[in-house]
Amino acid sequence: MRHVTAKAAKVLFLTTLTAAALALSAAAAEESVGVGAVTGSSVRMRAEASTSSEILVTMDKGSVVALLSETPEDDWYHVAFAGNEGYVHADYVIRDKDNVFTTYGRANCGGVRIRTEASTESDVAATITEGTAFTVTGFQDGWYSVKCKYGTTGYIRSDLVDLIPSLDYGTTSASSSGSAIVALAQKHLGTRYVYGGASPKGFDCSGFTMYVYSQFGVSLPHTATGQWQSGKGTRVYSISALQPGDLVFFNDPSRNAGKACSHAGIYVGGGQFIHASSSRSNGVIHSTLLSGYYNTYFVGGIHI
Repeated sequence: MRHVTAKAAKVLFLTTLTAAALALSAAAAEESVGVGAVTGSSVRMRAEASTSSEILVTMDKGSVVALLSETPEDDWYHVAFAGNEGYVHADYVIRDKDNVFTTYGRANCGGVRIRTEASTESDVAATITEGTAFTVTGFQDGWYSVKCKYGTTGYIRSDLVDLIPSLDYGTTSASSSGSAIVALAQKHLGTRYVYGGASPKGFDCSGFTMYVYSQFGVSLPHTATGQWQSGKGTRVYSISALQPGDLVFFNDPSRNAGKACSHAGIYVGGGQFIHASSSRSNGVIHSTLLSGYYNTYFVGGIHI
């Protein structure tokens, strides 16, 4: 009986500890109740609602901040901006009552879903990684309406977004973005080939590239030719000019008569690329571009 009681107490303690951790995690990011515009120059966000409190960040006139309180508390708004949460005096913030504006944001965690409507019940248009930047065009019931770099639009829950002053503010460089694309693609090495597949359950070649790029907010068609002709990014025609993360395309006329491309993959560096090859070749694999079949039928790459 004593053993059972001790075990039950341990379970109760762990349950309480887990609940506390979840509550702390939930409190770490708050949903916005609206947005406001900074009306002065070099306006300071403070750690507390006091002019003697620590300065967290200085904001330019016109900066859009997330409002975390409906009304000022003792003449101070509780706000969030560029990954900081603090207080700005109400004299320097005007609330946007129409909730239609243009500013910028970035995902503050990984696996952020862009929804087709401002609801967790709506379809997922894309899933983006932490740090992905986008344009924010409005606010609705705790959600931001957003537009990603290459046209994906939808809604993201406001607690998953940091409003920022520009699209290049604190975002990753092209090289590190390419590395992130490669890292994600390589997590799916060995995934089986499925004709028409575009999920981790199984990929075909264009389904694989479409899926990987969708995780970075880039919407691509589900054909190799469609991706090559999408008009996105910058075309590269030399293998030596490719950068990690670039899309690569091939065309074997004997297998794809009348179309621009018969195959697609993602360049990983060192003359190698990753692709969903075929059911005979273990699905997602690495192959070389420097010789053989893929060197012969290389069409070009796209740097996005």
